[in-house]
Amino acid sequence: MPQTLHPAAAAGTWTLGGELTVNRLGYGTMRLPQIGPALNTASAPRDRAEAVALLHRALDLGVNHFDTAAFYFSSAHSSNDLLRAAFSPYADDLTITTKVWPARNPDGSWWYAEPHQLRDQVEDNLRALGRDHLDVVNLRIPRSRTTGSIAEHFSALAELREAGLIRHLGLSNVTTAHLAEARAIAPVVCVQNPYGLEATPEETAVLRTCGEQGIAFVPFYAIAGAGRETGTTGTDDDRVLTVARAHDASPAQIRLAWTLHQGPHVLAIPGTGDPAHLAANVEAAALRLTDEDLALLNPA
Repeated sequence: MPQTLHPAAAAGTWTLGGELTVNRLGYGTMRLPQIGPALNTASAPRDRAEAVALLHRALDLGVNHFDTAAFYFSSAHSSNDLLRAAFSPYADDLTITTKVWPARNPDGSWWYAEPHQLRDQVEDNLRALGRDHLDVVNLRIPRSRTTGSIAEHFSALAELREAGLIRHLGLSNVTTAHLAEARAIAPVVCVQNPYGLEATPEETAVLRTCGEQGIAFVPFYAIAGAGRETGTTGTDDDRVLTVARAHDASPAQIRLAWTLHQGPHVLAIPGTGDPAHLAANVEAAALRLTDEDLALLNPA
């Protein structure tokens, strides 16, 4: 009998760095440690057992690509701790992607690592996750550093890759110029950038460049759009609602499906703390938008 595919596999797979094959529908853990807007120390921490159960459910649905960061934490636990509780010892086909450069103090205030401090950040991730290496580490460029060189920071990560602490390197919140600069130093397997229906031409240019160079493009805020960390705004324009009705789907599912239709190299990492939303997000992997749908949704 033919093998039954998990729902998260319905959009196909992508192989990071020629060895880490992931389903294109993944899961982002930013919202997992706490209830309400993520990265807000005033929000109540999520029940630990519920959070771990949600990660197990994601795995049951076929999710094998989980995005995390040491700065995803509440007053009670972090996403790295929850991933360790759910999955350690880790299966060989499970890919955990994290990011460094930004960091948060226990009170929630931000600071940004100097190149020589990146090793400490990598080792913090290793300890919290309970691993001897990290699958993928993204250099997350701070919003205040959208111009200028990233060579010193990326070179420091490249050295950690050579030392065996990291298998593959990626970038986050970058321009095409950043990508070119990094690729001259070491291979880049993925780029995580904000991207969705309201994407700017500059954001789309990064997605297209990644496709041309065989690099995975992993959008964040694909559902939230302008809401960013605080989540969806609760409103959608008529074009999204029209396509949603045609497919008996939610606007969030249409936004995810549209994102996945932007190229086989595009992955998705929607995050949620709600089991029903998790299932709905994964179901979006099976949505097939028509040419008419895409013509209506695509920016003019």
